[in-house]
Amino acid sequence: MHVRSYWMESAPPGVVRPPLEGDLTADVVVVGAGIAGLCTARELARAGRDVVVLEADRIAAGVSGHTTGKLTSLHGLCYERLREGRGEAEAAAYAAAQEDALREVSRFCGERGIDAEIERRPAYTYTLDEARAGTIRAEAAAAAAAGLRATAVTRTDLPYPVAAAVRVEDQAQFHPRRFLLALADDLVALGGRVHEFTRVTGLQEGADCRLALEGGGTVHARDVVLATHFPIHCHTTLLMRLSVRRELVVAAPVEEHQAPYGMYLTVDQGVRSVRTAPLGEGRRLLIVAGEGFTPGSGGVPERYARLEGWARDRLPGFADAPTVHRWAAQDVHTTDGLPCVGHEHPDTQHVYVATGFGGWGLSNGVAAGRLLTAHLTGAPRPAWTELFDPRRVLPVRELPEVVRRQAGVARHYAAGLRHGRRCTHMGCELGFDETEQTWQCPCHGSRFASDGTVLQGPATRPLED
Repeated sequence: MHVRSYWMESAPPGVVRPPLEGDLTADVVVVGAGIAGLCTARELARAGRDVVVLEADRIAAGVSGHTTGKLTSLHGLCYERLREGRGEAEAAAYAAAQEDALREVSRFCGERGIDAEIERRPAYTYTLDEARAGTIRAEAAAAAAAGLRATAVTRTDLPYPVAAAVRVEDQAQFHPRRFLLALADDLVALGGRVHEFTRVTGLQEGADCRLALEGGGTVHARDVVLATHFPIHCHTTLLMRLSVRRELVVAAPVEEHQAPYGMYLTVDQGVRSVRTAPLGEGRRLLIVAGEGFTPGSGGVPERYARLEGWARDRLPGFADAPTVHRWAAQDVHTTDGLPCVGHEHPDTQHVYVATGFGGWGLSNGVAAGRLLTAHLTGAPRPAWTELFDPRRVLPVRELPEVVRRQAGVARHYAAGLRHGRRCTHMGCELGFDETEQTWQCPCHGSRFASDGTVLQGPATRPLED
């Protein structure tokens, strides 16, 4: 089975940024060249900071290059949950963060003439279950109250009927790697530095932060931003709130008249996400995601089969496609469903994180760049600052979920002690993904090649023989 992201295959290779050899000093070091890291670095460079980006692989080769490429403010059923749990002002702040991100991406691409395949389309969250129609209507009302152009509808351009849907106008879908390559070019033009194939293996925080590199070098900086999806350096207070899920994606070319126009997400059991991308010559790429699971839990071929079966049964043209792209996305979730962007823990003044975006890292990654830049430059902070703060108080209602997740980590750690094949991050038992031929950690999402090489953190050391 061929497993590779369409975004990685269809984008130009981009300029290879040389690995860092030796030592280096900068005002700010950003670890990770995904959307959160590059947006932060570019904003800091615009503000006159000497900024360096360190990336263990290639730009956008991690999570940002394996998404579905949706840039939308409609995130499942989040607004009614926010309104009930935190109030209308906080729900409005979350919506403002997402809408600001959409405007920023469109503005940047328009001003620079970047072909990131941005298309303005409506976004939908829908259900097929009549019993959940009231939940959908409540979400539409909460999203509208938060400032989005949201309405409750019962008709869509999907080729099957729905019970109810939230529709939000003027959202966007784009090619994430094309966008990020252009962002990196602009960062370098502003004086920033980017080093690919440069893995950070350790961090000593303080007034003079020191980052150890896999090749033996040391980087000094006043401030450090960890934009590595799951932080490679994570205080216990944050670690307890984070968990990781993988999701499969399949894509196939269809005729343009067969392709749904909008972007879709069902909140029914067995979540499915649908969008299309332009291919030219009257065709579009139909992209379907779903089948979320814990890394290393196995059964991936069967999960792909279910997802492709759903697409063949529901979406015209998918079954007749000559080729199918397959890849997997990985998301970090928080117990309260909100991102963690800001100071990594209560006692640090110089280490910042951007994590916990759930399945919505593109818009939240852009929002994180603006927020972190405000932290680091003293600029006015956006409305979502407190909402995203990693140091926010853990509500009592979150405690059962935290306990449940930590009990799972404890079980995997104990299994690692018994069975031997352990993650080099914190010692949890690894599972093997026969489709990707990778070892995966169910606790914090580290991934390793079959030869033990680190593919994805937070682990920084290869597997031991």
